[in-house]
Amino acid sequence: MANEAVTPLRGVRVLEIGSTVAGPFCGRMLADFGAEVIKVEMAEGDPVRAMGKHVDGKSLYAASIFRNKKNISVDMRKPEGQALIRRLALASDIVVENFRPGALERWGLGYEELSKENPRLIMVRVSGFGQTGPYSKRPGYGVIAEAVSGMRHLTGDPDRPPSRVAISLTDYITGLHAAYGAAMALIARNATGRGQVIDAALFECAFNFMETWIAAYEKTGHVANREGPRLPGTDPNNLYPTSDGGYIHITAMADAIFRRLAKTMGKPELGDDDRFATLLARTTNYAVLDEIISEWTRTKTGKEIEALMLEADVPVARIFTMADIFADPHYKARGAIISVPDPSFGTVTMAEVIPRLSATPGRVHHTGHETGADTRAVLGDILGLDDAELDRLERDGIVATKPIPRQKAKGAKS
Repeated sequence: MANEAVTPLRGVRVLEIGSTVAGPFCGRMLADFGAEVIKVEMAEGDPVRAMGKHVDGKSLYAASIFRNKKNISVDMRKPEGQALIRRLALASDIVVENFRPGALERWGLGYEELSKENPRLIMVRVSGFGQTGPYSKRPGYGVIAEAVSGMRHLTGDPDRPPSRVAISLTDYITGLHAAYGAAMALIARNATGRGQVIDAALFECAFNFMETWIAAYEKTGHVANREGPRLPGTDPNNLYPTSDGGYIHITAMADAIFRRLAKTMGKPELGDDDRFATLLARTTNYAVLDEIISEWTRTKTGKEIEALMLEADVPVARIFTMADIFADPHYKARGAIISVPDPSFGTVTMAEVIPRLSATPGRVHHTGHETGADTRAVLGDILGLDDAELDRLERDGIVATKPIPRQKAKGAKS
């Protein structure tokens, strides 16, 4: 039986000094599984707080990606702020940062210097192009690194410019790699007693997903291109039009599944047709096959096709919107969407913690705190600063205990 009081990262302290998406998502993954994550922001707040939808001027995005964290505000541009961060880093197990390479070293916060005093320290360094190499000093948001990785070239339809997914996809990919690297480093530290650096480059993390085409280019010179909704080499695996003006995705790459699809379409002979009997043959003749399937799907609605495919045990799915997801019984049965109490919004809806561990699952304890909400508690408890010293630091602008008011984001909901 799951014991929610015991989590895999209980007792691990993480100092998150990264901003925007990749670093904070790494921190969120660690916090979800029990780590004490202390997020550092400037008084004006992380840029994530200006992203996404807002209600009454407050960010719904921040309420989710900053969940389970303690939020403090320290001005890292000032030497006294850097000294506070140094002390917190030395009292931590993991530091997550995503400044441009060299920034921490200029502030006396580089890994080589910190590890002299805390050899068990693990540092997760997220950057666009890594800590070394000719591109390392370039600025790099996720979508820029995605373009360099080759993944952007494969996204969209072949007769149009490369498209993108309307989320910070490569930042999330990198955040996952970074959290995985941190977990591996903790396991290694148990054996060696020493920490290490995780160099998580946005472009490399996206490139890691290009596995299918790396050896293919080296051995054959094949340069993969955009294929729209089709996944090459897995035919049929495409989006097909329906009679009600929509589309439905059908995947029948295995020979046995394809024969079930052909039978359901009323064309069982396709399963024995030399052009389609094997996956290799279907891949060679995919254009003809996709047109045959499309002719059939155009005669039925999406719901009719879905019912027929499911009855025949053929993988199929309508394209879900967020409204579909909220109404879907499977999401509900799995508890994949949770509602978390929040002092500003009443509640905030967000994704449940994944992956699901049977014995030591993660959990959401609270939504993201406001900028600086935990400054006094964290600096008092961990560094031993008293109220008089905290008052002075706040007067001098070194720390903050509440956010600087922002202008309402364009298009924000009131």
